[in-house]
Amino acid sequence: MAEILVLYYSRSGATAELARQVCRGVESVASASARLRTVPAVSAESERAATLVPASGPPYATLDDLLETQGLVLGSPTRFGNMAAPLKHFLDGTGSLWLSGALSGKPAGVFTSTQTLHGGQETTLISMMLPLLHHGMYLVGLPYTERALNETRSGGTPYGASHVGSGASVPVLTEAEKSLAQALGRRVAALAVRLSG
Repeated sequence: MAEILVLYYSRSGATAELARQVCRGVESVASASARLRTVPAVSAESERAATLVPASGPPYATLDDLLETQGLVLGSPTRFGNMAAPLKHFLDGTGSLWLSGALSGKPAGVFTSTQTLHGGQETTLISMMLPLLHHGMYLVGLPYTERALNETRSGGTPYGASHVGSGASVPVLTEAEKSLAQALGRRVAALAVRLSG
């Protein structure tokens, strides 16, 4: 069984909803399962989380989650064209995994959400890819053979799944955004199954 870590940070809930759709895609692949995790917000005392267990939602990720799984799908809202600080803080703590090469050869994908159409989705996706490349992971994107990528009028890029909030107070993903997030999960999971074969 190939287990895929779906790791995200979310404040308004849009990135969390994308993460759930990615998990659905992972779970649709035979011999694959999803492990959903989040990261804590950065606090004034940022060396460790203000609380060790989140009040709701999935548990906080640990380095063991990265070690024990066969693939990774990473998600963050856009912060000025970059990943959010809490996710960057978590990734900055993975130096021991880089040193040992523990993530090398595992597949990975990325997803994001913004409030506006031109909010920096693609640069945010690329910012999340950079540490994964340094870890030696195989990056998985979304090809235009995914029909929803040609039809979307909101989120969705070849770099990874995305959502455009358009100022909505409650995140509502379009059918194309859901389809592309699920496709990303399926693609990462299918590659992980083949690689662990």
